[in-house]
Amino acid sequence: MKTQTAEKMGVCSWSLLATGPQDLAEKVAALGLKNVQLGLTPHRDDPGAWQGVQEILAASGIRIVSGMFSTLGEDYTTPETIRRTGGVVLDEYWEENMKMAQDAAALAKAMGLQWVSAHAGFLPHDPKDPAFDKLSGRVAQLAGIFAANGVEMLLETGQETAETLLAFLDEMKRRDAANVAVNFDPANMILYDMDDPIEALRMLAPHVRQVHVKDARRTTVKGQWGEEVVVGTGEVDWDAFVRILADANFDGYYIFEREAGADRIGDITKGIAALRAAMAKTTP
Repeated sequence: MKTQTAEKMGVCSWSLLATGPQDLAEKVAALGLKNVQLGLTPHRDDPGAWQGVQEILAASGIRIVSGMFSTLGEDYTTPETIRRTGGVVLDEYWEENMKMAQDAAALAKAMGLQWVSAHAGFLPHDPKDPAFDKLSGRVAQLAGIFAANGVEMLLETGQETAETLLAFLDEMKRRDAANVAVNFDPANMILYDMDDPIEALRMLAPHVRQVHVKDARRTTVKGQWGEEVVVGTGEVDWDAFVRILADANFDGYYIFEREAGADRIGDITKGIAALRAAMAKTTP
C-alpha cells in the first residue's frame, strides 16, 4: 500500500474561471495547492492556455502537472446531446480537431508534460458496432500525435462502463497505441448514470494515471443529468476511493474539478478537507 498524500492534490485551471494567468496563480494559491491541470484548448467557458502561464505559475511555486485537450462541437445540454457530439464523434470537426490535437501535443511537449487527458466520446459497448471501429481508429490517430511528442493520452471516464473502457484499451493496444491510459473521474459515472464509480475504479486501477476529484448525486429521471455537488457531500465513497488507489500503489495526482456552483474556491476548499480526511486513513 502506498500512502496517499495532500502533496498530490491539484486543481483544473478551467474550474477556477480565471481571467488570466496571474488570476489563476492567485486562486490556486488561495486553495493552498501547488499543482494544476491546464486546459490546453478552449473548454466551455475556459479560453485554454495563456501565453506565459507556465512561468507566471512557477513564480508562485505552482507546477503544471498535466494538460486537457478538448474537441470542437461538443454540446453538454443533455446526456443525449453529448452522446451525439462528444469527443471525436462528429465528422465535420474531425480534421480541425486533429489540427488542434497537434497544437496541444506540441504545447504539452514544450511544457514538459507527461499526460494530457481528453474525452473520446461515447464508446460503443459492442466491438462489432461500426462506430466502435471508427471511434477507435480516430482515438488511435490522436494517441499517435501525442506519442510523437512524448505524451501519454488519458481517456476521461464516465461515458461508458468500466468493461467497455477496458475493451477499448485492449483495442488501443491492438492498434499500437500503447500510450493510452485513464484519467478517472468518479462523478462522471454518476452524472451520466453509467456505472458504480468504486467498482469501476477497482477494475481500472492498473490503468489510472490521474484522477479528477469531483462528486455528484445520480439523477432520478432517466435521460437527465445528475447533480454535481461539493466533494464529500455526494454519492462517491471517498474512503473507498482513496483506499483502492493506495492498494494499487497509485502515484498520480488528485485534481479537483468543479464545474458548478458560484463559490468555486469555497467549494473546493471543503473538498480538500474531505479528501485529506480520506487520505489520512491510508497512513500506516
